Amino acid sequence: MKQADLKKYKELLLTKKKELLEEMGLISNQHIGTTMKDAAGDLSSYSYHMADQGTDTMDREMAYMLASKSGRLIYHIDEALRRIEDGTYGNCHSCGKPISTARLEAVPHARLCIECKEKEEDKK
Repeated sequence: MKQADLKKYKELLLTKKKELLEEMGLISNQHIGTTMKDAAGDLSSYSYHMADQGTDTMDREMAYMLASKSGRLIYHIDEALRRIEDGTYGNCHSCGKPISTARLEAVPHARLCIECKEKEEDKK
């Protein structure tokens, strides 16, 4: 792969990683780092309605799920950046053939070509 292409993909990956880290910080500040009482803005010592508690719990679980998904994506982005540095980026981990430009444009952290990815998904 050409150096100019590698630089382009590296910039794409770094931009996406930055966006994810900012998003995770926002999630953490808004949901994960607060108690249910803080999230509700309730200053009294009395508990509030069970339905409100259920909604807050669901919101917190959703925030954890999104943070977990973002964390996995950051891991894959870091692995793609490592492959750029060691010269293996753009080659399929399964068959060794080059990954198509269209696939890398859509999923810059891809480690499998589309054919191998389809085979992997068929096995599940």
